[in-house]
Amino acid sequence: MAPWHLRPLPSLGYVTCGILREDDSVELIAGEIVQMSPIGSRHAAQVRRLNRVLGRLVADRAIVAVQDPVSLSPDSEPEPDVTLLAPRADFYRARHPGPEDVLLLIEVSDSPVEHDREIKLPLYARFGIREVWIVHLADPDAVEVHQAPSASGFARTLRHARGETLAIPGLSDTVVAVDAILG
Repeated sequence: MAPWHLRPLPSLGYVTCGILREDDSVELIAGEIVQMSPIGSRHAAQVRRLNRVLGRLVADRAIVAVQDPVSLSPDSEPEPDVTLLAPRADFYRARHPGPEDVLLLIEVSDSPVEHDREIKLPLYARFGIREVWIVHLADPDAVEVHQAPSASGFARTLRHARGETLAIPGLSDTVVAVDAILG
């Protein structure tokens, strides 16, 4: 489905104007309202696993956000599957978190993964999200890690296999086993 091209409305939301319904599954990417794919049971289970594993690891040192908006710019507000955020007493009540608040962003990808690699990764890099993990449901043996963001993309891409661990960015003393992520 082709994205809709709309400018953000400064004082009224798209729902208020009748353009979208409250339960429409869309996200704002570079000024385009993009319909999100339906979430299947494997995808939902992986997100729940990440929520549980990361929540236990980070406790009160970070906030685990699940499918919540991250405000990258006035025309880009993606909803990543899981985001680790710097802790705030108000839990970001006054505003959505921005790039400076994101410790780690995780996308769970069903096959195909082109949307995450070609659309979302460059967007995340351009706005300085320091690290993005992609968990491919079609590749149950590894986690893809993207680091060193710049305006032209991520400079480093690594593949971490079962039996390895990953350091949680911003929480230097915390690591998570790839096996725990993948189940």
